[in-house]
Amino acid sequence: MSDVGVVQSIPRVSLNGRSALVATLAAVAGLMFGLDLGVISGALKFIGIEFQVNDFGKECIVSGMMVGAALGALFGGRLSYVLGRKKLLIISALLFISGSALCALAPSVALLIGGRVVLGLAIGVASFTAPLYISEIAHQQHRGALISVYQLMITVGILVAFISDALLAYSGSWRWMLGIVGIPGVLFLIGVLFLPDSPRWLVLRGRHDEAFDVLHGLRGNDAHARDEIVEIREQLAQSDGGYTLFKKNPNFRRAVYLGVALQAIQQFTGINVVMYYAPHIFEMAGFGTSAALWGTVIVGLVNELSTFIAIGYVDRWGRRPMLIAGFVMMALGMFTVGMLLYFGTGDSDLARYAAVAMLLCFIVGFAFSAGPLVWILCSEVQPIKGRDFGIACSTFTNWGTNMIVGLTFLSLLTAMGNAQTFWLYALLNLVFIFVTMKFVPETRGVSLEQIERNLMAGKPLNRIGL
Repeated sequence: MSDVGVVQSIPRVSLNGRSALVATLAAVAGLMFGLDLGVISGALKFIGIEFQVNDFGKECIVSGMMVGAALGALFGGRLSYVLGRKKLLIISALLFISGSALCALAPSVALLIGGRVVLGLAIGVASFTAPLYISEIAHQQHRGALISVYQLMITVGILVAFISDALLAYSGSWRWMLGIVGIPGVLFLIGVLFLPDSPRWLVLRGRHDEAFDVLHGLRGNDAHARDEIVEIREQLAQSDGGYTLFKKNPNFRRAVYLGVALQAIQQFTGINVVMYYAPHIFEMAGFGTSAALWGTVIVGLVNELSTFIAIGYVDRWGRRPMLIAGFVMMALGMFTVGMLLYFGTGDSDLARYAAVAMLLCFIVGFAFSAGPLVWILCSEVQPIKGRDFGIACSTFTNWGTNMIVGLTFLSLLTAMGNAQTFWLYALLNLVFIFVTMKFVPETRGVSLEQIERNLMAGKPLNRIGL
């Protein structure tokens, strides 16, 4: 039976308002993520002027956050199992507020990098925990859309950071650029205090009555809540979990490797080349400093608006078709930008605006595909007893590869040339189309427990959602 047939045979369940509210509050973690991704692109030039920082120093400032994020993701798995998803989101909010203050007040490059590492810890923990939490509170028919809200919040944060940078750039106030992002951290902290614990985590810890109460509130229906509790308890009958399960069970290892590969793919699309260095790219295309910063705002706006495509259609069109379409658009965008840089834009306004258009083509492709869908898939394919471990591995990979991209882009431009660097990313996106076709499953409308049963039964990875 095809996956389409399975989805159509399930009665449509309306989205519970409480589920949507809880998922949205948790997704605000993405807003903090996006703010810090976006803010550094505008601040970097002024930091370089004040502290006389060379290209390698700038790459270290950008990448300091990724070091902390990788560590936060690495330890987040164990902490999430012990403390629960809610407490870990509270910790991430406190770290974000502290890191923002340290960056804004830093008297030296070393302390600025230290503040970026603290911010990274916050974002690493949040980027691990928020999609996991949302996947565990969402009904299967709305899971893709609700996790996509997390990616939407990232794009909102990036856009707000880009606008803030553009406005503060006239005075060169980079400390305000970095410090002002602590305000959403305070709001996030307040919101998280009102979230319920994950029902799947509560069952995992033997707190079945509490889990039922949470599910009843989220679903608004006794029968649905009891059915989910039964299904979760059946999956927990397996004795091993975490690293022990990884060592013993080759089927679980396949899920972990898939998650790791997906997160590496997301970063090697080249998205954070654009997000971290957008003003630099616009200047390469022939725009002045002010125009480059406002061009970056347009990038953020297109990124945000395009994410609504994923929210609206990921649970209708499916994960695989949207991923493939996105990689095609990203390859086309990167290749064409490379061609325009190779031949030069000169004094031609047409060539400069064509470069902007193709950069935006890349952004649209990412925003409705690899941006949200990788987080969705990574939260879906891991079995419940290995979910903390599996998602910790994939999120650690996200930040490790993110760091590689941040550390190497300026150096690649110098070593390979502007055009050749963009062509490299275009080629990678073409490769990712074939990887998706070979390994990525279609999981729309399928319960987490059914995906787990298929995985553990040894089905090929690209069929565990059928």
